[in-house]
Amino acid sequence: MISSVRGTVLHVTGGSAVIEVGGIGMSVALTPEHALSLRVGSEASVHTALIVREDDLSLFGFATREQLELFDLLRGVSGVGPKSALGVLAQLAPDEIARAVADEDDAPFRRVSGIGPKTAKLITVSLAGKLVAPAAVRSGAPVVARGADVVTALVGLGWPERTAGAAVDELLGELGDTAPADTAALLRLALSRLGPQRAGARS
Repeated sequence: MISSVRGTVLHVTGGSAVIEVGGIGMSVALTPEHALSLRVGSEASVHTALIVREDDLSLFGFATREQLELFDLLRGVSGVGPKSALGVLAQLAPDEIARAVADEDDAPFRRVSGIGPKTAKLITVSLAGKLVAPAAVRSGAPVVARGADVVTALVGLGWPERTAGAAVDELLGELGDTAPADTAALLRLALSRLGPQRAGARS
């Protein structure tokens, strides 16, 4: 099992990237948002799941372990394949998924391409009790945990740990109680704050 990939980004498209590892270019399927955060020529680290089929080997990558764990949970639902699971994560943040499951609301999942009404309902039933309640992730300690996850993701995307940590600490300090309740949203804000410069050029 290939659980993570770290190397130089050789190519990026809207839904995948080629990352060179030990001289071998590995194609990794990503959410569009994740793909857009990568920069050709910089180093990236992604959490991965290797899907093995009789005629195909596919690698799916994620910025955080939380997303990878959700991907695995979604794939465990009958009727949800890896591409559909990735589609759910491309459209819904982890907190939005948890909230929909807690509320037994299958509407958000029905809006995902490839997810029909029966499968959407099955997702809410199958994931019940397996996700952290949205209210819980708004308490003080989890904010610190989310900040640490964002720093880890930024380092994986090529920013130095000191730079990433300073940006996240500053962001959390300014937002306080209004900080986003999910890691993906916080990561988007951190990426916006760090700006368009290449990660490899930062020190």
